[in-house]
Amino acid sequence: METSNGMNLYDQRSSNIRRTWVLVLGFLIVVIAVGYAIAWYYGNPAILYIAVFIAVATNFYAYWQSDKLVLSLNHARPASREEFFDLYTVTENLAITAGLPKPKLYVIDDPAPNAFATGRDEEHAVVCATTGLLALLSRSELEGVIAHELSHIKNRDILLMTVAVVLAGFVAILADLFLRMSFWGGGRGSNNRQGNAIMMVLAVVGIVLAPIAAKLIQLAVSRRREFLADASGALLTRYPEGLASALQKISATNIPMRHASHATAHLFIDEPFGKAEGSKLAWLENMFATHPPISARIKALLNK
Repeated sequence: METSNGMNLYDQRSSNIRRTWVLVLGFLIVVIAVGYAIAWYYGNPAILYIAVFIAVATNFYAYWQSDKLVLSLNHARPASREEFFDLYTVTENLAITAGLPKPKLYVIDDPAPNAFATGRDEEHAVVCATTGLLALLSRSELEGVIAHELSHIKNRDILLMTVAVVLAGFVAILADLFLRMSFWGGGRGSNNRQGNAIMMVLAVVGIVLAPIAAKLIQLAVSRRREFLADASGALLTRYPEGLASALQKISATNIPMRHASHATAHLFIDEPFGKAEGSKLAWLENMFATHPPISARIKALLNK
């Protein structure tokens, strides 16, 4: 299975993993740089240490509580085997093939077709699908979607995306606190304006732009992991056409979810907000989208 650029799905998977970790490294650099800039501005190195500690502590908390929070935000309920037999059997079979424990299964009563995986590790994972997805897809298409979500679990995307989301939010909070504190004065500039004027400007501009940079890195990580999960899911089922067909149906439906949240949008197999058709600002929407275009994902899966 080769793509137009000569890469097969195995090559895509390795390339996506490498690029993701480069992005994560960039993310950590942004966090440390913001903490350092604020520490320099106020002449207090302790601020940097506190910032790093809070970032680590926040990620630790989010990692352990992410599944409960995500399920609650999306109004999910446990899926029984009797009511959702196909979901159960497909997940059981694919989990065995992937060498994973069967994840807990949840459903969201929503006509919009979508699905996501969450949980802190393979032993505590959850796969959740909307009732709209289960009603829309054939069994082979459902296998493609579930394989995609199991790949998120196996590739440890749950941990990675939890870190990305928390760090992006943390950078935004740090920048906001800095701007509020600087509004009331203080910092190096009040005592030594000429000697530190250029550094002050650079620090302030960097801190103001940091949340945008962090958000873009978060979205880039999310989009890269979607391509990776597509490739890994196709390798698991050995039938990439099933996932490609499912993605086509999901995209064509284009129904926003009732309880869509920006906090969890990156977890879903497709954007939960629907897509604005013919928007003049489509390029801007794509820049801040949590998912790559469906057409690009289908093209990669079908090697076109």
